[in-house]
Amino acid sequence: MSVAFLLTTLVVVVTPGTGVLYTVTAGLSHGHRAGTVAALGCTLGIVPHLVATISGLATLLHTGAVAYTVVKYLGVGYLLHLAWATLRDKEALVVKGDTEPRPPARVIASGVLVNLLNPKLTLFFVAFLPQFVPAGESGSVVAMLRLGGVFMALTFVVFAGYGACAAAVRDRVLARPGVTTGIRRVFAVCLLGLSARLALA
Repeated sequence: MSVAFLLTTLVVVVTPGTGVLYTVTAGLSHGHRAGTVAALGCTLGIVPHLVATISGLATLLHTGAVAYTVVKYLGVGYLLHLAWATLRDKEALVVKGDTEPRPPARVIASGVLVNLLNPKLTLFFVAFLPQFVPAGESGSVVAMLRLGGVFMALTFVVFAGYGACAAAVRDRVLARPGVTTGIRRVFAVCLLGLSARLALA
């Protein structure tokens, strides 16, 4: 397992996006259990992206160095886009006033939909996953499944952590919405560093 893949995956998963906002909102609104269920839903929403990527890119991996280079620089552009989007995203968390817990099935379904419609996941799998799979080898599909599984596992753990933290510090987060500004800047710097490393690799 490549350290670069793990580091890139961790940064992408930890970087706040629609899935994180959904999970944190669930944790803030209804507590730890709701945050964990929301994290599960967002994780399951990754499956269609992974399946679509594997079915479409298995052939691409056998087309040679030119295609590999194109995919590599798509990855660089994707990281730069994420860094810029992270800096620009000033949206505060919106917590609904209702206190009645939603049924777990509805929370999971909403989480699946959130990540199913998340273009960030499609870009990640299309631009990055093939770079960590040996081109032209028979086990490339199995390797992509394994890496996709790692991405899903990290997604669930990180998102569940977000939900748990949101539930634990509910009052502080709602009282100081500006605290996310510093975190957003740190994420953006990390993404810029990874894009530079990938471009020079």
